[in-house]
Order: sequence, then structure tokens, then C-alpha cells
Amino acid sequence: MPQSAQHYLEYMRRHAAEFVTVRQQIHQNPELGFEEFGTSDLVAERLAAWGYEVERGLGVTGLVGRLRRGSGTRAIGIRADMDALPIEEKTGLAYRSGRPGIMHACGHDGHTAMLLGAAKYLAQHGEFSGTLNLIFQPAEEGMGGAVKMMEDGLFERFPCDAVYAMHNSPGRRQGTLMFREGAAMASSDYATVTLTGVGGHGAMPHRTADPIVAASSIVMALQTIVSRNADPQEMSIVTVGAIHSGKANNVIPETAVLEISVRSLDREVRALLEKRLKAIVTAQAESFGVKAHIDYRKGYAVLVNTTEETEFARRIGYELVGAAHVEPQGPAVTGSEDFAFMLEKKPGCYLFIGNGAHGEHGGCMVHNPGYDFNDGNLPIGAAYWALLAESYLQ
Repeated sequence: MPQSAQHYLEYMRRHAAEFVTVRQQIHQNPELGFEEFGTSDLVAERLAAWGYEVERGLGVTGLVGRLRRGSGTRAIGIRADMDALPIEEKTGLAYRSGRPGIMHACGHDGHTAMLLGAAKYLAQHGEFSGTLNLIFQPAEEGMGGAVKMMEDGLFERFPCDAVYAMHNSPGRRQGTLMFREGAAMASSDYATVTLTGVGGHGAMPHRTADPIVAASSIVMALQTIVSRNADPQEMSIVTVGAIHSGKANNVIPETAVLEISVRSLDREVRALLEKRLKAIVTAQAESFGVKAHIDYRKGYAVLVNTTEETEFARRIGYELVGAAHVEPQGPAVTGSEDFAFMLEKKPGCYLFIGNGAHGEHGGCMVHNPGYDFNDGNLPIGAAYWALLAESYLQ
């Protein structure tokens, strides 16, 4: 049977220094998606030393550590991401990134270290019956590493009855756990709109078909999708993040390019946003006498936490840190996460751990050059995974 929650926390705190060192080592040596060779080596070496069966090469640099005990037939998957971001670090920390232009600005170094802490405990002291699959995933940051691992047979080779993952959350009190049943993170789609008109002299606009004017009108018209087409009670975002056109003040260019991000928390709303964006761009372009080419790309899906698995994860949170440190049904997050694709295949839950309140250590937002994972979360996160795994595999 699982030990008391305090037992897990005390154990992880006694061994925290080891995993702080591991976390900071990974932080100093960040690697981009599908290039996490050093990180993968570090993880694989430790898992093998602790007695896990280690399978490498799923999703190029991804790996799975499997530990089987007893005769139980249940199997659980716990996932941590490993990749860094193309950002120049500006923390000034002693263990700051040693690779120019690359840093762990989203805390994946911490996610990996938390799961390694749990892995060691479960290998040396775990009391469970069933199969534990620890999934170390590459390329979460926009490159779909989860999909690649599944295409390489992740769940066929390592069957899981449920899957779980955790992400740090700057702006929340350090160590608090936040759960959300249902749609928890947004889908993310992208559109590149290329407008082609007739260029010419800025002094003779009547002889041109100006793509900049058309692009300007399209930007404004797109705002009506959220305000007039989508249900106001359903989250939807359409952001024009870039417009590229022209180089001189007296030349009307031939082309203009818009880069657009589209997000929602509902599959039907997601489809509506795509439909309306295409219709508005096409009609607006035609009205200005320019041609529009729309390259619409589906990104990450809506992340949906299943009811039973979220309730189980929430119960583990209450047991470990107490009700005062648990948000049982927190707000949805408009960011995106490719664990959503794993949750389309398996039931499970994606939860958050507070990295620090704004203005405090750990409060800097992710994807910022000043961000750093809060090492105070290592014993809490590792204890959470250990308790959850043992409780599930009883």
C-alpha cells in the first residue's frame, strides 16, 4: 500500500540536492526539439542504473523507462518533456545556459528532474503491482514530439490505461497544485495569408491593386469573428501577429503577408474560426481587387482532461499538499500543449504546479529570457508522481 503523503515529501526533501543538481545540469545544457541527445543520454543512464527497461528512439530522442512489479495488470504512463527554446537567457544565474541563443525558458528541465526523482524512489522503494511507464518526450515546443512518439508505436509498445503530465505555472503560489476537468488548454492553429495585387508608384495608386490596404481591412474584419460569430461564452482568439509588405514609402508593393494565430477551447468553435477566417479573407481580398492565398495549418488540439482521471489526480493532490494548496477546478489556459494528442488516445489528466507568485522567485512568465524553474518544486512534484503511481497501481 502507498505510504503516508508526508513520507513521500520527507524522502524527496532528503534527496532534493541530487535532483537540483540534475535539473541545473540540464538547464546549463539546453537542447532544442528532436536534438535532446545529451538530455536523453542523462535520463537513460539513470533509469537503467535504477533497474528500468529503457527503450530509446521513440520520436527520435524520446525514451520510455518501464518498471514492472507483481502480477497487477494495470499500466500507467507519466510524461515529462525535455526540450528547450531558441531564446537567449538573461537570468545571470551561475548555472545559466552554456549555449548561446538556447535556454530552458519553459521549465522542461524541472519537469524532467521531477519525474527522475520519482523514478528513483519507485525503483528503490516502490510498493505496487502493475506496470509503470515513464515517458520522456522530445519536441513539445511546437514540433509535436508527442505525435512522433505515438507514430513510433508508443502506446502499442507501452500500453497505458491512463496517462498523466504536469507543467509549472508562474503566477501561482509555489507548490500549489491546479487541476481542471474537461477542456484545460486551447487548440492552436496558424494561417499565413498571402495577398497578391498590382504594385506601382505611390503617386499613382489608381493604377495599382494595393495589398497593404486590403491587409489592413482584413485585420479589422477578422476581429468580428470573435465579437460577432463565436459564442461570447466560448473562448476564442484570433491574433494577427505579423504583417510583411513593402520597403519604401513611395512604392505600393505587389504582395502583403499576414501571420495569424487562432485558438479555442472547443472543437466546434475551432472549426467555426477556421471557416470564418477563410471566408472573410477571401471576400475582403476580392473587394479590393487582390488575390488571397490562405495556408491554414492545424496545430495542437484542445487538451481535454477526463473526469475519472482528473478526480483521481485531484485526490492525490489533496492527500499530498492539503486543500489549502489545491485549486480543484482552476481556469482554462489559452496556451497549447501537445500532451493533448496523448489525451485523444488515452484517458488522463494534465495538471499544473505553481512556480511562484508574480514578483516572487519563480514568478517570471515562461518563454521569457528571465525565467527559471523553481527548484522548491522538485520534492513536491517528485513526491506527487510517486504517490500517484503507487496509488494507481494497487
